[in-house]
Parts: sequence; C-alpha cells; structure tokens
Amino acid sequence: MIDAPPAGIPPVGPPPAGTPSGAVPETGTASPAGLDTRTLSRALFLRLATLAQDSPERAYVRDTLIELNLPLVRYAAARFRSRNEPMEDIVQVGTIGLIKAIDRFDCERGVEFPTFAMPTVVGEIKRFFRDTSWSVRVPRRLQELRLALTKTSDELAQKLDRSPTVPELAKALGVSEDDVVDGLAVGNAYTASSLDSPAPEDDGGEGSLADRLGYEDTALEGVEYRESLKPLLAKLPPRERRIIMLRFFANMTQSQIGEEVGISQMHVSRLLTRTLAQLREGLIAD
Repeated sequence: MIDAPPAGIPPVGPPPAGTPSGAVPETGTASPAGLDTRTLSRALFLRLATLAQDSPERAYVRDTLIELNLPLVRYAAARFRSRNEPMEDIVQVGTIGLIKAIDRFDCERGVEFPTFAMPTVVGEIKRFFRDTSWSVRVPRRLQELRLALTKTSDELAQKLDRSPTVPELAKALGVSEDDVVDGLAVGNAYTASSLDSPAPEDDGGEGSLADRLGYEDTALEGVEYRESLKPLLAKLPPRERRIIMLRFFANMTQSQIGEEVGISQMHVSRLLTRTLAQLREGLIAD
C-alpha cells in the first residue's frame, strides 16, 4: 500500500474498534471528511473501475476498500463464534471472500456492496468449515491418530524407500496395531470434496464441481453399500475382518497381509475370496 492516497480520495484508517458483532455497521465516520462507509465505498468503486490493473493507485483504492469493509467480515464471522476454530482464522477466511467480492463488484448494477458481498463472505467461511470437517463424527483421539499416521507414514516411507507396514507404524507411534488400522480407516471419513474444487480434467477441467451438477461423483456411489456393509463386517471373525481392513483400508497387498497376519499369500487370497463372497451374499439378502 502506498503511504498517501491519490488526489481526490480521502485517507481511510482501520475500521473503528468495538464494532458490535450483532449488526452490520451500515454507517460510520470512515474518513476525516465525514463520509459514511457506503458512500465512500461507492466513490472508491467508481474510481477503481477507471484504473488500470497495474496502476499503483488501483492497489491503494483496492486496499482501502478492503480495510473499509472489514466490519462486514467481523459481522459474518461472529455468526460462527460457537465453532471450534479461532475467531482470527474465521476472520481471515472471511476476508478472502471480501476480496473476491470487491474484485467482482459492479456498482453500476444498482446493488449495495454489503448486500452483494455478504453471501460471498459467508460462503467462503462455510466452505472453510465444510472442507476442514469430517464427513462423519469421529472421536478426537482417532482424528489426532490419523494426523500422526500421515506424518509418520511419510517419514518412514522416505527412510525405508517403501510404504511402511502396520507393525512398523505401530512401533514408531507407540500404539497397538489395531489402533493403526483404525486410524487408517477413519481417514476415509475425511474425503468430502468441495463444490468449489476444480472440475475433473477428463471432463474439460473448466469451472468448478458446482458448475457441473450432472457430474457423477464416484465417491458417493458406494455410500449406501458402505453403510450396509458395516453390520456385516462386524459379524466377521476377527481374522477375516482384519484382513478386509488391511486390504481395503490400509491398501496392503496380499503378500504384505500374509506377513502381517502370519499366513501365506495363497491363504490370504482364499480368505479374501471367501469373505468377499460372504459379504456380497449379505448385501444381496438385504
């Protein structure tokens, strides 16, 4: 930001402290000239539209608009105060939405900027919570274990030049092998995709998933089957259930599973075939 405003634009300082969180500050003494926030914002937007992208004056005007409208972000962030996230982080995320709204706003459309910006700010905050949340409720202990597993797995993979086994992960973390398997399994609860993530490259790669509501999300295809499988998996003998978990949740090969369980690869193959057939019959029966 440059030190002084260009000619014709009054200086604007940071928004006043103590702005109530329960209401959008519609007016205020935003400048020495006594202009209210909305009037000054409109004047700045009109000026912004006339400036070149690489103009230093444009950068100043844009930064001033951001500072001037930060109370909107604090107002939106206050709605999420009960969430288990620092308010400072929520405000930072909301500010990203504010910047996006400033860059897209056209004051000639006859819409006040707060009305235009608020959905974008709130949407950015909601997306933050959606993209950093678990798709199912998972105990905090397992959430923390998953993070530790991810870090330790990467470290061991670099050291061993291969994917670490469950016993190696358990030893490195000082937990049981069953805990490792559980931690690997809950990682599947953290795979929800944002509607704002890029569209698949094989489908053109343009726009976001929200722009292509007809796009088939393969991650959702098996939800019903996974829910139906849960009681069937619970009924399996411990060894068969562990083999299924290692194969489809820990992504281990049959040979690795054989070493893990203490049986031959051929025996693992037979048990997998028999167990999968049993699960398939259970699904059909349901």
